[in-house]
Amino acid sequence: MYRAPHFLTTASNCNSSAFSCIISQFPAASPCRRCFLGSQTVIDPPLTEQPAPRWSLAARIAFRFCFLYFGIYCLSTQIITSLIALPTIDLPDPSSIPPWREIITFTTTHVLHHKAPLVFTGSGSGDKTVDYTLALCLLVFSLIATAVWSVLDRRRTSYSGLYKWFFLFIRFALAGQMLSYGFAKAVPLQMSSPGLFTLIEPFGNMSPMGVLWSSVGASQHYEIIVGCLELLGGLFLFFPRTTTLGALISLADMSYVFLLNMTYDVPVKLLSFQLVLVALFLLAPNLVALFRFFFLNRTAEPAPQTPLFRTQRANHIAFAAQLLFALWLIVANIWGARLGWKQYGPGLAKPALYGIWDVEQYSVDGQPRAPLLTDSERWRRLILERNDFAALTRMNDGQAYYNTAIDAKKNTFALIQRRAGNLKLSFTFTHPAPDQLILDGTIDNHPTHIQLRLEDMHKFLLVNRGFHWVQEYPFNR
Repeated sequence: MYRAPHFLTTASNCNSSAFSCIISQFPAASPCRRCFLGSQTVIDPPLTEQPAPRWSLAARIAFRFCFLYFGIYCLSTQIITSLIALPTIDLPDPSSIPPWREIITFTTTHVLHHKAPLVFTGSGSGDKTVDYTLALCLLVFSLIATAVWSVLDRRRTSYSGLYKWFFLFIRFALAGQMLSYGFAKAVPLQMSSPGLFTLIEPFGNMSPMGVLWSSVGASQHYEIIVGCLELLGGLFLFFPRTTTLGALISLADMSYVFLLNMTYDVPVKLLSFQLVLVALFLLAPNLVALFRFFFLNRTAEPAPQTPLFRTQRANHIAFAAQLLFALWLIVANIWGARLGWKQYGPGLAKPALYGIWDVEQYSVDGQPRAPLLTDSERWRRLILERNDFAALTRMNDGQAYYNTAIDAKKNTFALIQRRAGNLKLSFTFTHPAPDQLILDGTIDNHPTHIQLRLEDMHKFLLVNRGFHWVQEYPFNR
């Protein structure tokens, strides 16, 4: 008599579907199981979703505020533009376009009674009046909206669903900033090597920010290492299981950056402080565990991770999408760093007359002019560092900055004062030797003859000192 296989006779007693019961009878590595699965359509079972725990009142209120403040701040500052990441397109600062421009203008004019013209773009500063006004508006709005939200939604016990998506957005927002600043240092572009004018600038004339920029730029290896650490923090933020490590690295880095900005008067204080708060928000679920581990020397379990979707397949697709987006941000930042290297970094082409030129002879109306330190007109040095920029120092240490126009074929050289476009000095030049330059032209309607000699760059200690493993005595000058 035919006897049915055991798995068929027991299938009717299973509580799950018949298909699941049949498959469960085969061993995991059984050829029959593989054959059977290969001929059937496997339905991705839903993940077991635990009921969301009840949040405390303080946690619900804190989340509402963080959702409003950090969410709107990211959407209204450079944070969102770093996530869009279009290297060849210069996206406008969100605060400079409607509706933020009108809100900021109204607040500064009618509420804060600020009289000076507002600077929205083109300054390079992140601590402008409009930046602080925007932060103030967001803070006030978030506090009021949180209060209203808490009253209208007082019966809700948790925001687990909204939290996991907002956490994902904030994770990528911080990662985008870490990549942006990391590539700017790792290439390096943010703090370039001290320029020609910096090499001859008296230390006492430099600003605190200039001192910081020059000191970091003088050690390119240090800048590259710091940039790689920032990149590492950003990369760890892309993966859910390494988010805590990435947030810890970002917190340490941004705290250090904020300290430098505060102590060297760098105008990125506001943004760096916001990024510190964002890193703390990402660490909030594990703060208790971190405290137990670091301060109590106890084992601590990480906070459970809530999947974005209810099925494994959907979560795998979501994870793949996150990786693709992370890859896009990395490629876009690499492309942007490559453009920056050529446009304003070390890869920028040098002008034909590049260098620091010391004035050896200066004649006006055919008469030599003595190099008196009290003379406010006689040139002392001409610094040509970029194709469109020149700096001029006079005997009394007066300084002037010019746009330049050099035509090597016609041997013409023009200086156009940057703050007075109608003032133009035109010369013809000869280049009898690589380290010699002769200018002939007219200054203040007087024929002027200037002979200059190229200064040896390697005579500067900051350039030629290099690195030494062994030092019998400190070499600190």
